[in-house]
Amino acid sequence: MSASTGNAEDPTGTRTGTAQDPTTPAQDPTTPAQAPTTTAQDPTTPPPTVDGWRGVAAEEVDAPDHATGTRLRARSRRLLGSLLRPHAGLVALSLALMVVENLVLLAGPLLIAAAIDRGVPAALDGDPTTLAWCVGGYAASGLAATVLRYAFVRLIGRIGQDVLLDLRLRVFRHVQRLSVSFHERYTSGKVISRMTNDVDSLQNLLDEGLDGFFNAMLSVFAISVVLFALDVPMALFVLSGFLPLVLLVRWFQARSAAAYRGTTGSIAKVVVQLVETMNGIRAVQAFRREPRNERIMADLNGAYRDANVTALTVVATFTSAVRAIGNISLAVLLAWGAWRVAEGTLELGVLAAFTLYVRRFYDPMDNIAMFTNAYAAATAALEKLSGLLDERPSVPDPVDPVPLGPVRGEVRFEGVEFRYPASDSLVLPRFDLRVPAGQTVALVGATGAGKSTLAKLVARFYDPTGGAVWLDGADLRSVSDADLRRAVVMVTQENFLFEGTVADNIALGRPDATREEVVAAAVAVGAHDFIGELPDGYDTDVSKRGGRLSSGQRQLVAFARAFLADPAVLVLDEATSSLDVPTEWTVQSALETVLASRTAFIIAHRLSTVLIADRVLVVDGGRVVEDGTPEELIGERGRFARLHEAWRESLA
Repeated sequence: MSASTGNAEDPTGTRTGTAQDPTTPAQDPTTPAQAPTTTAQDPTTPPPTVDGWRGVAAEEVDAPDHATGTRLRARSRRLLGSLLRPHAGLVALSLALMVVENLVLLAGPLLIAAAIDRGVPAALDGDPTTLAWCVGGYAASGLAATVLRYAFVRLIGRIGQDVLLDLRLRVFRHVQRLSVSFHERYTSGKVISRMTNDVDSLQNLLDEGLDGFFNAMLSVFAISVVLFALDVPMALFVLSGFLPLVLLVRWFQARSAAAYRGTTGSIAKVVVQLVETMNGIRAVQAFRREPRNERIMADLNGAYRDANVTALTVVATFTSAVRAIGNISLAVLLAWGAWRVAEGTLELGVLAAFTLYVRRFYDPMDNIAMFTNAYAAATAALEKLSGLLDERPSVPDPVDPVPLGPVRGEVRFEGVEFRYPASDSLVLPRFDLRVPAGQTVALVGATGAGKSTLAKLVARFYDPTGGAVWLDGADLRSVSDADLRRAVVMVTQENFLFEGTVADNIALGRPDATREEVVAAAVAVGAHDFIGELPDGYDTDVSKRGGRLSSGQRQLVAFARAFLADPAVLVLDEATSSLDVPTEWTVQSALETVLASRTAFIIAHRLSTVLIADRVLVVDGGRVVEDGTPEELIGERGRFARLHEAWRESLA
């Protein structure tokens, strides 16, 4: 029998599975239908950020316009503020230590001036007391400054590490919670670059930049006050040099921001290429792709080098200009001061102190340059990090979730339409289907027919663009993620294993499972025998991505993991594709155990797996073109029958 998408029937007896009218929510006989508490988001439209701006991702902004740049900087400052806010008390204490340190250091040149103008003449007259006090005071100020510097560095270092710890955890936690659609477009290499290079840029700012900047600002302010106290005309001359410095700083800020935005983007591309090459190293070596990869890496590395050279050129221009202004000012000041000393209008000690203060006045400009340099790099990094943290799941958790309770496992598609993000074509054009609890349904069809899309909607890796998917009378969009993951488990052909023991990987869905339960799950799917032959049995480390196990063994571990999780709905997406023939026959009997008493969706090209299903749906273009038991469809001589005949001939 054939079925259109508007009349998907239940082949298990009484044909009670007629599709519901999509305009009226289906009513479960035992559970009232629940209205979803969140609306489906259009996957083609990027979710709004926290500040409501629907902007391009930060990693794609190489030369933002003024408005975009302003938003990026504001977003970056909010992130930095949220990181520092919990440490406000310690930050205030560190600033207090810095202020006291600067006040202590300011005493040094004054003591030298006093020693020259008063201590030395008094000592020559036979009274060394003043000179002794000046020397002792200078030594004491130096010791106090050393102790204060030690305390400050320890404190600011602790604050910086706590901030970085918080940031890394935020990024890792957030990325794990983002939807599958995000990870399909945002490569792991970019995430690694955010967690390493961008965090390192922020670390440089916290460890060195802030210290140098605040010290410089305090020094400039305090020295300006002292200079005016010593001699007003000469102080005004020194401050006149601020005008070109202000213009220079503004130029540097604009150029360095653009330069470091280029470096962060370039290094991200290098990391992406490295990760991709290492992940695909077998294909690289099998197809002799090494020379091409080397050329690609050379180009990306060259772009990163050029971006750094540009940034360093900006820094070199700024620092050399600052030093030129400082040296010229000091030379003019010395000449003018010497002339005034000769005239008797200025004391020699005051000139000496003035010279020392002016040197200290311009030296911090290097620190300001280094801070601006570190701040530009950190700002570019914060733009990327804040952009990543502002990403919102396209499959959000409901605000007011509906509790599932005991799950029977009935699944309904009602008027479901779906298109993937950035795609104009519908993958599922108005799909309707009812799968009763406990039924095993096999989805068959050509590649691209929509089978895997159906599986992803059941597992809620995506939300439909139109219509709804219901589980026991509850829209999946109204179910909390925690409840859904307990009720629905998906096993894919990737059969990903994490580093750790075999037992750890089986217990992934139930970390509190006992060893006896883990072993029972392995026995149920036929994995116990090969596990027993491993060097340490269930305690054998599977190595990176399960490399110690064969693809078939990894698949059996994945089946055991799903069996132990005991979901009400199990989705197998090409889950037997990596099994060899002997292992496949072993798994066939195990699958009957795994699938018993639960709703299951099987997507498979191997008809040996399909034939154990209660019901087969042949999908074409996102529509069901055949629907029935395997035996019924074979007897109808349609598409499934032709597939079955071709499969039997392949076994002959």
